[in-house]
Amino acid sequence: MMRKLKPVFTISLIFFLLACNRPIAPSSTPDLFATLQASTPDGLASPVLTDSIATPNATSGGSVGGFTVPLPSSGDELTGHIVFTCQLFKVQAMDQICIMNADGSGMRRLTTENNRRHYYGSLAPDGQSVVYSSFRELNVYEIYSLDLSDGNVDQLTDRLGVLTAPEVSPDGKSIAFVRGNPNTGNTQIMVMDRDSGNAGNIPQTNGWDPTWSPDGSQILFASGVNGGVQLFAVNRNGGGLRQISNLPAIRGRSDWSPDGRFIVTYSGPAWNREVYIMNADGSNARQLTPSGGNSQGPSFSPDGQWVVFTAYFDKYGDDHGCEIYIIRIDGTDLRRLTNNDYCDYQPRWGP
Repeated sequence: MMRKLKPVFTISLIFFLLACNRPIAPSSTPDLFATLQASTPDGLASPVLTDSIATPNATSGGSVGGFTVPLPSSGDELTGHIVFTCQLFKVQAMDQICIMNADGSGMRRLTTENNRRHYYGSLAPDGQSVVYSSFRELNVYEIYSLDLSDGNVDQLTDRLGVLTAPEVSPDGKSIAFVRGNPNTGNTQIMVMDRDSGNAGNIPQTNGWDPTWSPDGSQILFASGVNGGVQLFAVNRNGGGLRQISNLPAIRGRSDWSPDGRFIVTYSGPAWNREVYIMNADGSNARQLTPSGGNSQGPSFSPDGQWVVFTAYFDKYGDDHGCEIYIIRIDGTDLRRLTNNDYCDYQPRWGP
């Protein structure tokens, strides 16, 4: 393991990577290494660090095209937890990692460094830890692992570049992630041992937002190697590279269903994105989410019956209006999980 992370509370002027699955996206194609200056606003108050954050009002719902978007009820059999990026300070440079139960209850903040960006969180298959990316210094993002039992954080990488989108393999032994070079704009799909050793690029594989197949033998990712951005799959050893999707304006973040039958992703121009579900070979692609919500960043539930995603159904056009929703894989039962005055995005569903 790398060194234990120590809290840092200094206010910094930083450059940071604009994620493909960010809530505000002015371009229909990913500008992966566009950078901007971000600083902590003067007088910004820090939130009180408690074990939980205010949970949604169970009596309220939003509306999509005139119909109600209810919140889950206590009778729903929604299992597991959802980890996500919570923009508590309404500033991307200060994003945090939060977690909640699958029904939206028990929401709490996991990361505690107010003045660093933390994002791209995902749960390990055993449900005991969360891996995520966080700013360290100019043009350096590291991957960290947070133990949910005691809150201890381990730094897993050391100045390899702009590292994002970590995900633990189904057997718990490896982590797939993206290494970006801000000087060239190149992004590579990387794999390393869970203990941070043997980090290396999958041969000749350039792309972003990797996710493992249920058996751990393949990695699904987005890439623009053929011009337009599409989803590709590659074997763990770098062989068998093939294009999966054929949709316009693919962004990136996708997921494989637990039984390996389906894939979800999102596609469309800025502020008009939709979540799509397709067979694992890319056939029978169909829109899953209702139109008009700017839906993105989907992830399957552990039982494969639901998809969680980010959308703006209730506050369309508001940069801070993204909330987290769930929907059944047949496109019914749309429900909202969060109800905050800041953006909640990049949800990943796990145990």
